[in-house]
Amino acid sequence: MPDASTIHIFGIRHHGPGSARSLRQALDELQPDVVLVEGPPDAAHVLPLLTDAEMQPPVALLIYAAEDPRRAVYYPFAVFSPEWQAIHYSLTNDIPVRFMDLPQTHQLAIREAPKPPEAEETPTAEPQPSEPREAVPEEPASTSADEDETQSALADAADELPSPRADPLGWLARAAGYADGERWWEHMVEHRRDGTDLFAAILEAMTALRESVEKEGGAPLPQHNRGDFSEATIEMQREAWMRQTIRAAQSEGFQRIAVVCGAWHGPALAQMPPARDDTNVLKKMPKVKVEATWIPWTYSRLSYQSGYGAGIESPGWYDYLWNTNDSVAIGWMTRVARLLREQDLDASAAHVIEAVRLTEALSAIRDRPLPGLPELNEAARSVFCFGSDLPLQLIHEKLIIGEQLGQVPAATPMVPLQQDLIRTQKRLRLVPEASWRDLDLDLRKKNDLERSYLLHRLRLLEVPWGEQTRGSRGKGTFHEYWRIQWQPELAVALIEAGIWGNTIADAATAYTRDAAKNARDLPDLTKLVDHALLADLPDAVTYLMERLQAEAAIASDITHLMGALPPLANVLRYGNVRKTDASAVGQVVDGLVTRIFIGLPGACSSLNDDAAKDMFNRLIDVNSALALLQNNEHIEEWQRVLLHIADNDRIHGLVAGRCCRILLDAHGLASDEVAKRVSLALSTASAPTQAAAWVEGLLTGSGLLLLHDHTLWQILDTWVDELSTDHFIQILPLIRRTFSSFSAPERRQMGERARTYKTESSTSAFVIEDTAFDVERANTVIPLVMQLLGHAQENGHDQNGSKTD
Repeated sequence: MPDASTIHIFGIRHHGPGSARSLRQALDELQPDVVLVEGPPDAAHVLPLLTDAEMQPPVALLIYAAEDPRRAVYYPFAVFSPEWQAIHYSLTNDIPVRFMDLPQTHQLAIREAPKPPEAEETPTAEPQPSEPREAVPEEPASTSADEDETQSALADAADELPSPRADPLGWLARAAGYADGERWWEHMVEHRRDGTDLFAAILEAMTALRESVEKEGGAPLPQHNRGDFSEATIEMQREAWMRQTIRAAQSEGFQRIAVVCGAWHGPALAQMPPARDDTNVLKKMPKVKVEATWIPWTYSRLSYQSGYGAGIESPGWYDYLWNTNDSVAIGWMTRVARLLREQDLDASAAHVIEAVRLTEALSAIRDRPLPGLPELNEAARSVFCFGSDLPLQLIHEKLIIGEQLGQVPAATPMVPLQQDLIRTQKRLRLVPEASWRDLDLDLRKKNDLERSYLLHRLRLLEVPWGEQTRGSRGKGTFHEYWRIQWQPELAVALIEAGIWGNTIADAATAYTRDAAKNARDLPDLTKLVDHALLADLPDAVTYLMERLQAEAAIASDITHLMGALPPLANVLRYGNVRKTDASAVGQVVDGLVTRIFIGLPGACSSLNDDAAKDMFNRLIDVNSALALLQNNEHIEEWQRVLLHIADNDRIHGLVAGRCCRILLDAHGLASDEVAKRVSLALSTASAPTQAAAWVEGLLTGSGLLLLHDHTLWQILDTWVDELSTDHFIQILPLIRRTFSSFSAPERRQMGERARTYKTESSTSAFVIEDTAFDVERANTVIPLVMQLLGHAQENGHDQNGSKTD
């Protein structure tokens, strides 16, 4: 056992302001001569940066395998993290501070090592997290109830909770009568303003809980077997390494050793086995070379379990608790009101006063010393949100979670690619932010154009800082719209991309050339050309043009040629906006167009339904691309090819109908000629499914043609009327699919026209067939009609209608 006068164990909850405050007070009282903190010894060389003036939490230690940066682990820190406060206290007071966890050089190797065959067949102990998500109660009295009652409460919760190792606080919270560990821990620890006996209570509670695991759960801590890579075994190795680190500090002569660790590990460090046992546990562990650095972190990512394995639900709220000494409710409701006013929602000083009163009343009813987050949320919902959860969601995202993004010093170890990105961000005044930000880039301005280059280059490197969107404010091709948000994981992606070059431009060029070398077909190459031009990578574009010409010369699949044309047409049409040289693209485009025209009629023959649908879409894309190019020779030849396809009886109706529609829209066919073709396609000689496909090809996408062409309407109406019941049922899904592509106003007008068309036809027939004719009444107007016609005395009548001789 360690000497009680030498070793002082502080079991904490990761990211807990109550734990951090109590720990800081305890360290001030102890005045240790060395501080051991649970963390990766691999990062010892970057610890001094924690007190750098440019360091602003939240940040995270990133430990990654040098040969494979994707194998990485994060150790996040906030200003209210106990580990952060312990390290900061030690560095500012010139006290030695060391990390004491099992190095990640071993942990990463262990987790990636192949499991022995028997390990896959034999059940292992239940996986354990690297740390509990929460800590333990405030005072011994809160967990010193009768042992039988405690065991009973734990047994009742067994079916509803994870194992005690996975969630120790949840078990203790249920035993104390709380619904969840988060609220219980906040009530017991986070609101306290003193640390009296806190850590003694933590150690006692965790000792009792670990003993209960062995007694009641029948799952004692596992015995170490070499080759066993279960989480439980890794935990045992971690605790053995921690004890070895403590022994090393003792052997160096330190008298007051402060040990800051996750609460679950406290009992394992207080009761030390013989050193040889730990030595045996740590023998022959695999290793991998690792690197360590600091990276910015966000509060939203503090809920992710990595490194410490600890997540919290309310980092913004905990930050507020850490920086607030009194008047918790007043300060919080003031922030809520300010946020709502920024969103143009009603929030006055009277709202703040009433919300604070309601919060304090709820706290008093529930016997809470200070208002907690549940009381504050309920009061805000009632007073500010009028019972609605929508504004409360805004409060949750902006205040309870928070949008803080940390900052690391310039002296932080970084790969050259990261350093180049930081320099570029500063030069372009494009600061990383944790929240989404909309960018409207005017490509006529140099700074905005270079911002666009940067974002496109990062996207090529698979570092998606932003996503391109369609804007609605500006018009013209000189506007580009982005939504950007910096994610901590992008730091790892940058490290991975560092193998391609030392600057963003060089890395993007090398990456694009490699992707072009491995591209399998023309569409992939043309997409790369588009991206490379947008990213202003001339060397990559030159190589891509060579690859594109080589592939186009041997490509035999017309659909691939058709898929390659639209991106290249886009480059030719809009490349001049970015001041890029796209002349080489024109030669490739001319060659593609010629080969498409030659091979398209044959490619459209003998298509099944799926292939016809694909060809239908490609015809639309190629037509749009040719319209974009505005080359009259290409357009004339395109129309001749389409007319040839439309005249072929063996062409699928969907394709033939679309060819006619394209020709009609481009005035390549007159409307009466299209009507003849529709009548022929819908004749009784055509199969109903072929006719329905023809109609779908002609009409899909717009119903205006059917609304304004009365002849076409009549032909289609007659065809539907003459269908037999069986044929009608057979083609109904196809017709319905066609009409579903029309807009709602178009469908409504068609319904009105169909109703009116039938009504007018039936009314006309009724008048001709059934209306009575009154002969005597008609005879009375004959004299007037005769006078108007100049035959006044015809049939023996004078002008007055009198009979003459």
